[in-house]
Amino acid sequence: MELRDIEIFLTLAEELHFGRTAARLCLSPARVTQAIQKQERQVGVPLFERTNRTVRLTQVGRQLRDDLRPLHAGLKESVERAQLAGQGITGTLRVGMLPLNAYDLRPYWDVFRLRHPRWQLRIHKTQLGEAFPALRRGDIDVLVTWLPVDEPDLTVGPVLFAEQRVLAVAVDHQLAPRASVSLEMVSDFQHPNADNGPGYWYDAYAPRLTRRGRQIERGPVVRDAEEAMTLASMDGLVVLFPAHVTRYWARPDITYLPVTDLEPLPYALVWRSEAESEHVRALAGIIRDLGPLPQVPA
Repeated sequence: MELRDIEIFLTLAEELHFGRTAARLCLSPARVTQAIQKQERQVGVPLFERTNRTVRLTQVGRQLRDDLRPLHAGLKESVERAQLAGQGITGTLRVGMLPLNAYDLRPYWDVFRLRHPRWQLRIHKTQLGEAFPALRRGDIDVLVTWLPVDEPDLTVGPVLFAEQRVLAVAVDHQLAPRASVSLEMVSDFQHPNADNGPGYWYDAYAPRLTRRGRQIERGPVVRDAEEAMTLASMDGLVVLFPAHVTRYWARPDITYLPVTDLEPLPYALVWRSEAESEHVRALAGIIRDLGPLPQVPA
């Protein structure tokens, strides 16, 4: 099996959608289909169950995915290390970002590059459902995420910033004319849900109860912020976000309303304890040296 075909298989195993796989790899859907059919002929059994609506891994497909993931990751890392060594780069730190404000964090990135010119710093956008799996698989070295994170295999480092929350609603939503809202006020409207990551962790971002004990309705599961925005714009959901989205994600179909009865949400550096490296310790030390960013009002 060629390296590109392995990449196609593993991407489809993650996306479970031929169109998204093709777009992510900058290929045609036909090329993805051909590669999977070739692999299935080589293996001798189907790797995916396909219907008009769904794509699912078969038992053999799941086994192949689990076997290929570490091999593919190791091969990619070896090639990248060789390329970087040729450029004089001796190490790489991969930072996964759940918030959208990577530019606001430039003071940390700039000092890291200044202090460690032979180390490469890579900033990755991380999907909501993939945050902890990506960290545990080793796809990223550290994760910028909201707190709390209380996992036995993960270390919580310094806080980078804390922000007030805003509520994203469609411009024609009944709440849109208001200057601000409270969680009590919006508890009757559907909020998106998440099906990956610790329950307490997502509950800190989108509470299940108001301060008075009212249940907050959860709606469809979303994979990332963009999908949540689409549901807010088209289907009437309301979505909580940190306040920086008002600067980074201005949209003509969305209005942002400050939420008055939620505490600022802290974001910190988190990494896998057994994979702690000098690169991770260096970035954590820089964040401690510089301190958290000033809080920006909603």
